[in-house]
Amino acid sequence: MIRVGITGGIGSGKSTVCRLFAAKGIAVYDSDAAARRLMNESLPLRRALAARFGDAVFRAGELDRKFLAGIVFSDPAALADLDALVHPVVRADFETWCVRQTGDYVVLESAILFESGFDSLVDRTVAVLAPPEVRVARVCRRDGTDPEAVRQRIAAQADDDTLRDRADFALVNISEPELGPAVDDLDRRFRHANQIVGHES
Repeated sequence: MIRVGITGGIGSGKSTVCRLFAAKGIAVYDSDAAARRLMNESLPLRRALAARFGDAVFRAGELDRKFLAGIVFSDPAALADLDALVHPVVRADFETWCVRQTGDYVVLESAILFESGFDSLVDRTVAVLAPPEVRVARVCRRDGTDPEAVRQRIAAQADDDTLRDRADFALVNISEPELGPAVDDLDRRFRHANQIVGHES
């Protein structure tokens, strides 16, 4: 079984792409959702977070994400510390999850696939790309966010050219009807690649 990493910046539509793969029966691991879950459920991680950021990082037994965000997004060193605590736990959880899966391939969804080093966990990588103004419009429509705030978030992330250069495949997501055939093509490629790997092993 091969592993496919899917990434893309805010508003690119990587979650839409992952939903299309899931509709084909492919298991999808959402690393962002897993990180949120593990910061609440993993006792060793909870202790490490409290030791680094203070007991106030948990409120009524739950992670206070707003409090934590207020610390790390204004302090690059604090963000690096958070990543150093969370990423290894997510990596281990993904490995455990993979063992339980069946099928030709699985998908790892991560907004920071390359930045986190999670690309080392997968066999193929896919970057989901879209023009900046399309992304801004999507996020504003979805979250009711100020357009300038979205542009600032886009500017802080890896640009499409960088993602295209690093990924094995790139999907340009302008509209979902156009996206379907592209996902169909990748699905065929990944199933075929798994068959080749299976024959070689």
